[in-house]
Amino acid sequence: MSDIPGYLRTCLNTGKLLSLAILVSGGIVLQILACVLYNNWWPMLSVLTYVLLPMPLLFFAGSNDSIFSESDNSWVNFTKFLTGASTVGGIAIPSILKHAGVIGWGAFAMELSSYFVFGMTVICYLWMSDEDEYSIL
Repeated sequence: MSDIPGYLRTCLNTGKLLSLAILVSGGIVLQILACVLYNNWWPMLSVLTYVLLPMPLLFFAGSNDSIFSESDNSWVNFTKFLTGASTVGGIAIPSILKHAGVIGWGAFAMELSSYFVFGMTVICYLWMSDEDEYSIL
């Protein structure tokens, strides 16, 4: 990408950032629609996992360690465990609510599609940060 002019590189990076913003907005809209369309606000409980998911990475992982590399540091391993547990909670909470009969199939499907959209956003961000100078992981 070094042979592309600076103004075109800036335009491409802005487009990537815009696509990430659209994906996040779509996930938020699906999350809210799962509650509003079925007049039941229990599906908002899974928002807790979206808020808590990055917390272990922010508090325990060092800035010089990658979350994808193997480490002998117990704090980094504990961080990976907490992040994985929060990720599973994003799927488990709507599943438990559906099993208990608190939410219907429509709200459950919207919750899982919102989770999928947020997951795709994270994957796209990680893919973009590997090839750009935005990298924080």
